Amino acid sequence: MRVFILLAAFLFSFTISKAQLVSGNVKDAEGKPMAGSTIKLLKDSLLVKLAVSNDKGAFSFSNVSSGNYMVNISHVGYPATNSASFIVNGTDISIPEIVITKSAVDLKAVQVVAQKPIVEVKADKTILNVEGTINSTGSDALELLRKSPGVTIDKDDNLGMNGKNGVQVYIDGRPSPLSGQDLANYLKSMQSGNIESIELISNPSAKYDAAGNAGIINIRLKKNKSFGTNGSVNAGWNIGTYAKYNAGFSLNHRNKNINIFGNYGYNDAKNAVTLGIYRTVLDSLFDQNGSITANTRSHNFKVGADYFINKKNTLGVIINGTYNTNQVDNYSRTGISYLPTSKLDRYLVADNSNAMKNDNLNFNLNYNYVGSKGKNLTINADHGTYKLNNNQFQPNTYYDSTGKNMLHSITYRMITPATIYINSVKVDYEQNLKKGKLGYGAKTAFVKTDNNFQRYNVYTSNSELDKDRSNRFRYTENINAGYVNYSRPFKRFQVQLGLRVENTNMEGTSTGLKNNGTGYTPYDSTFTRHYTDFFPSAAISFTKNAKNQFSVNYSRRIDRPNYQDLNPFEFKLDEYTFQKGNINLLPQYTNSFGFSHTYKYKLTTSLNYSIVKDMFTQLFDTAEASKAFISKRNLATQNIASMNISYPYRYKSYSVFTNLNTSYSKYTADFGEGRKVKLDAFALNMYMQHSLKFAKTWTAEMTAFYNAPTVYQGSLKAKSLWSIDAGIQKQVFKGRGSIKTSVSDIFHTLQFNGTSDFAGQKTTIKSNWESRQFKLNFSYRFGSNQVKSARMRSTGAEEEMKRTQQSSSTPGI
Repeated sequence: MRVFILLAAFLFSFTISKAQLVSGNVKDAEGKPMAGSTIKLLKDSLLVKLAVSNDKGAFSFSNVSSGNYMVNISHVGYPATNSASFIVNGTDISIPEIVITKSAVDLKAVQVVAQKPIVEVKADKTILNVEGTINSTGSDALELLRKSPGVTIDKDDNLGMNGKNGVQVYIDGRPSPLSGQDLANYLKSMQSGNIESIELISNPSAKYDAAGNAGIINIRLKKNKSFGTNGSVNAGWNIGTYAKYNAGFSLNHRNKNINIFGNYGYNDAKNAVTLGIYRTVLDSLFDQNGSITANTRSHNFKVGADYFINKKNTLGVIINGTYNTNQVDNYSRTGISYLPTSKLDRYLVADNSNAMKNDNLNFNLNYNYVGSKGKNLTINADHGTYKLNNNQFQPNTYYDSTGKNMLHSITYRMITPATIYINSVKVDYEQNLKKGKLGYGAKTAFVKTDNNFQRYNVYTSNSELDKDRSNRFRYTENINAGYVNYSRPFKRFQVQLGLRVENTNMEGTSTGLKNNGTGYTPYDSTFTRHYTDFFPSAAISFTKNAKNQFSVNYSRRIDRPNYQDLNPFEFKLDEYTFQKGNINLLPQYTNSFGFSHTYKYKLTTSLNYSIVKDMFTQLFDTAEASKAFISKRNLATQNIASMNISYPYRYKSYSVFTNLNTSYSKYTADFGEGRKVKLDAFALNMYMQHSLKFAKTWTAEMTAFYNAPTVYQGSLKAKSLWSIDAGIQKQVFKGRGSIKTSVSDIFHTLQFNGTSDFAGQKTTIKSNWESRQFKLNFSYRFGSNQVKSARMRSTGAEEEMKRTQQSSSTPGI
C-alpha cells in the first residue's frame, strides 16, 4: 500500500528542477569514516569526475548533468567498491552510505579482493553471485536454480519463473538449444565451482532473443581478468545417501597484449531418488513405487584468449564443453487392481537401466571495437555441437496377486542417439545520439537436429527391431532477427524504446516403416512453417527524489515448440504410458506489463501482469482404454499477475537479503466434453540469505526458501516445498585458501507431492531425493592478483573491461 501511496503522491507532485549536487559518505566495516578515499563518478562506465573523501568520509560532486550514474570507491588496502546505479534528473542526490571491507590479504602491490553481495537486484535483472558463497558449494546448477528467487522447478525438472513457464536458459550470454530432460541433465552436470553468477532477467530488452516467455536465466561461467599469472584449485566431498566428489582448477595469464584463461571441473556423484505414482483410469488402479539410482561423471572445461590489438580493438576466442556420462537404474513395482472390488489383480515389475552419454562442444570467435562518443561494435560467431546418446534396457514382468507366480514377460531395448548442430552470427552496434544511446544489430541462427529412435524387442537369444515403434525425426530451424533500441535520460525520467523482428523458418521430417497389413512400407511425415513476428519493448524510469525511483515497462515475447514436442511418432514409455508429439502445437506468446518502485536504493517492489496465449501444457489423456497418453497442447489463455519484493540489509559484518515473489494465474481451455481445464493457481516463493563475518577469517551463512502450493503447466497441483541450508567458512593461508562446510536441506523437507485430474484420469505423485547433504570444500588461490591501472590505461585493457561490462548484458548466439 505504501508503494501505491508514494506513486500517487509522485504523480500529483511531479515538478522539474535542475540537479545541483551528488553526495555521500564512505565508512569501513566497523562504521569508521574513511578519509582520503578516491571517489569516481561514472556515467555509462566512463569517468566523469573525481573527488576525495574528507576526514568524515564525506564526498560530493556539483553541477552533475542528467543521466545514469554509479560511484566507484577505491582505498589502499581495500577492494574497489561500486555503489548501486542511480539516475540524476534535476534534483540533489544523496547516495546511501557505502561500506568498504578491508582486503583479506596484505599485499605489497595494490590488489583487489572483490567482495560481491550474494544477491544484487538491478532495474532489469536479479544477480546471484554464486562464486564465494558457502551454501552453493558442491551443488549443481539445477539445485542452485531450485533455490533462486522467483524460480520454480516441477517434478519433471521444467523451469518456471515468476509464475510462468517458458524460461530460456543462456550459458555465458548464449542460448542453450536443450530443453526438458536434456536441459535438466546438462544443468546437473554443471557444478557450482565453475559458475560465477546466475542472472534472472524477467523483462529482457530488444537486444535479447525474443524466446522465453518467462524471461531469461543466464548462467555466467568463471573468467579470470587479473594481471600476471594466477590460478586456483578446489576439491569437494558431499555425502547424502551416497558419497559424491568434485574437483577443479583454473589458470590465467595476462599481460599488456593478451589474456589467456581456462578452467576445468570434474564431478563424480551417485544419487538416489524415490518415486511413487498412484493412478486411477476407468476401472483400473495403478500403484507404482520405485527407487532410482544415478551414477554421474562429468567433465566441464572452458579455455580462451583475448588479444588486445590496440586501445580500441580486441579479438577473442572461447572454447567450452561438457562431457557427461550417466548410468540410471530404476527399480519399479506396480500393483494393478480392479477398482469396483478393490481387489489386487497382478503386479508389474519393471526394473530398467539407462546408459546415457551427453557431450557438448562450443566455439566462439568475437571481435570488439570501442571508439569515441560511445561507439561500440561487437561481433560474435558461434558453432555448437550436442551429442546425446541413450541406451535403455526395459524388462516388464507380470506376476499374479501374490507376487510370486510369473504370468508373462516382455523385454525391449531403446537406443536413441541425437545430434544438435548450432551455427550463428550476431552483430551489435551502439553509439551516442541526441543525448541518448542508439543500439541496433542483426543475427542469423541455424539449428539442425537428428533424432534416431530405435526400439528392439529382446528375446532369449536375440533382439529384433520393432518397426512399429522405431522412428527417425530430423528438424531444422532458421531464425533471422534484427533490432533497434534507443534510450535517453531527461530531467526527471529516462526512456528506453526497442523493437525486434524475427523471421522463423522450420521443417520437421518423421520417417520410419508402417505396417500395411501385408508388410512394411516406408512413410515420410513432413511439415513446414514460416512466420515473422514483431516484438516491441519499452521502459520508462522516473526519479521523484533521492529516496524514490519508479519505472514502468512492456515487452512481447515468444516460446517456440521444442522439436521433441512436434514429432508425431508415438513413443511407448512403458506398458501403460505413451508419449506423442503434436505437429499442430503453436508458439505461445506473452505480453507483459510491469511497474517497479525502489526506495532508498534498497527496497524494490515490482508488479507484473502477463497475458499468455496458446500456452504449452503437458496433459495426461486416455488412449486404448486404460493406457495413459502424454502430449502437449495449447491451452487457450493464461493470465498472470505477479509481485516481487526484495530488500538487502547490512549492519557492520552482518548482511541479509530477503525476497518475496508471489503470483496468481488463471488457466482456461476447452477440448470438448469431459476435457475442460479451468484452474486458478496461486504461487508464492520466499528466499532469504543471511551472512555473518566474525573473528576476521570466519563467515557463516544460512539460506532458506519456501514455495507455496501451486499449479504446474495448467494441470498438476503441487504441495508446498521448503528447505533451510547452513554453512560456515574459514579463510586460511593468509586469505588465499578457504575451507567451507555446509548442510543442505537440514530438515529434509524438500520433497515433491502433486496431483492431477484430467480426462477421467486421476494421478498422485510423490518424489524425494538426496536433498539433505553434508558438504566439505577446500579452495586455494595462487599467483598474482594485481590490477595495474597505469598499464591498463596504456595498453587498452581499460577498453577490454568496458567490453566485458557491456557483454554482461549482451547475449551471444
